[in-house]
Amino acid sequence: MMKEKEIRGVIFDIDGVLLDSMGIWKDLGARYLLRRGKEPEKDLSKVLYSMSMEQGASYLKDHYALKETEDEILDGIQNMLRDYYFYEVNAKKDALSLMKMFRDKGIRMTAATSSPREHVEKALARNGLLPYLDRIFTCTEAGASKHTPEIFIAASDFMGTEKKETCVFEDSLYALETAAKAGYHTVGVYDENGDPDQKKLKEVSEVYIRDLSELLE
Repeated sequence: MMKEKEIRGVIFDIDGVLLDSMGIWKDLGARYLLRRGKEPEKDLSKVLYSMSMEQGASYLKDHYALKETEDEILDGIQNMLRDYYFYEVNAKKDALSLMKMFRDKGIRMTAATSSPREHVEKALARNGLLPYLDRIFTCTEAGASKHTPEIFIAASDFMGTEKKETCVFEDSLYALETAAKAGYHTVGVYDENGDPDQKKLKEVSEVYIRDLSELLE
């Protein structure tokens, strides 16, 4: 079991852990359609969930008879996503307090994300969180998704912490399973728009929290 004194480094996921941003991924297709006067189907988010952004753009064009080309739809969606991170998304409740606490304890902090660097850096800076992170690692730059542990290994190597001294915070089951199998300590974080299998997420986590404030008590 994880003990506080053993932890020298923390690797945060960003979406759903530090930023309250998971909802945009659920609503992005619907937002795009509504701006073009189209009524989205009730379960559109479920339809688009397993698609890439390119596949999603193709689906929207065909299913809703949009006049824009697939490339124009993709650009429009990406611009909406960029604006959301740049100007709208807020930090998760108590994220700043938790990061201040870790800094005061001398615990190093990095982040590992699947999102574009430009988006998350802008959002973290606007919410006052960016100065607490020693470095952000992205899956694109790592050349691998969180289905494999490369990004976590890169982050812990950068901090100079061994796996047994490093804790990974994740709201996604598959990413937390990857970290656990690789030998990292794990904290599973509940998000209302996060992983649907919270029971399994709790089982995989050494520590499971519904709110970041639980770690401040």
